Amino acid sequence: MRIALFEPDIAGNVGTILRTAACFGVGVDLIEPMGFAYSDRALARAGMDYARAAQVVRHADWDAFRAATPARIVLATTAGAVPLPDMRFTADDVILLGSESAGVPPHVHAAVDARVRIPMRPGFRSLNVAASAAILLADARRQSGWDRMTD
Repeated sequence: MRIALFEPDIAGNVGTILRTAACFGVGVDLIEPMGFAYSDRALARAGMDYARAAQVVRHADWDAFRAATPARIVLATTAGAVPLPDMRFTADDVILLGSESAGVPPHVHAAVDARVRIPMRPGFRSLNVAASAAILLADARRQSGWDRMTD
């Protein structure tokens, strides 16, 4: 299992996601360009020393990510067709999250294998991307086996 971030904008969110991924034993794919200069310093506050423990792969762009990713890609989206309680994750899935400011463009939305949404109260648009990552990873790990924390 991996988590992928499409053109992330905010270093603090990336640091938080790297920390979560390290704790859950999942890899992280960062799809560039990013809205900040990627560095230990940029990630330090939210990621703490956990960010260095995350297994990170950086991709130059969407096409490079797709070429390197044969697994099923599950997009987290507010326009998702499957509510999280109905989603069935596998241990090989890659959970894709869009940028904080723009989500993902239509061509990315169309290219994924599945779409999932986190149910929310009516009138609320979206959660923070790092909070969404934690919710999705926790459920995906629960489904695919907490005992597999070294994927």
